[in-house]
Amino acid sequence: MSKVFLQDMVEEIRLDSLPLNWSSFDLVSFSTSKQLYDYQQKAMENAIKVLWKYYEDFADYHQSEPLEVNLERKRKFFQWYQDNGLTEALDIRVNRIRRDIARLLEGYYEIEDGKIRYEHFINRMNFWMATGSGKTLVIVKLFEVLRELIQRGEIPSHDILVLTHRDDLIEQLKRHVNEFNAAHGDLFIRLRELKEYAEVKRETPSLFKEHEVTVFYYRSDNLSDEQKEKIVDFRNYDDEGKWYLSLIHI
Repeated sequence: MSKVFLQDMVEEIRLDSLPLNWSSFDLVSFSTSKQLYDYQQKAMENAIKVLWKYYEDFADYHQSEPLEVNLERKRKFFQWYQDNGLTEALDIRVNRIRRDIARLLEGYYEIEDGKIRYEHFINRMNFWMATGSGKTLVIVKLFEVLRELIQRGEIPSHDILVLTHRDDLIEQLKRHVNEFNAAHGDLFIRLRELKEYAEVKRETPSLFKEHEVTVFYYRSDNLSDEQKEKIVDFRNYDDEGKWYLSLIHI
């Protein structure tokens, strides 16, 4: 069975053919000592094209649009995969997963014939790069693009969360953000731990300011369905799923 890759699907779309709001980005500069390599720039271009396909081509995003519009985007996204050769049955059979996980999923997704349709989970993309190839730089650069697209009214104003499974990857993220901030007087990326979410939102309901964006981070293995000292209950932060979520894994 042949594999269907989102990269192959979006590479048929030319970035310079998109509207100016979607194509006018500096995808090269990062800091005083770093620029994105060609393959990193290509990854950024593909990410922008996926966002355009989802938030404009499938259904043009409008502020305060009903939930049904985004559900329709997911259906069209899944159909796009199928039109490009996806035939694998990806629906999640509830009776084949752990009961505690099934119980959590049943609280958020409709069960049809004992299955959860995979189209509910289709709105995602992956930067698949070798270890040491600079994935974190691409993620940080993506923060800049997301913030700009939000300001241009092209995508929803959802908060940004980064999850990873190791403390050293969190420290690496912090170093790269500090390096980016030092070189960009027009944008400051402020990192805050997820446990501070309620406090931050009380102080500043909108985390996207003219020259600043707040990004949350946490250890992915410390998210659970219970609350302890370091373990946090994801339900306290789910915000009805309104997040741009980045997972960093090595």
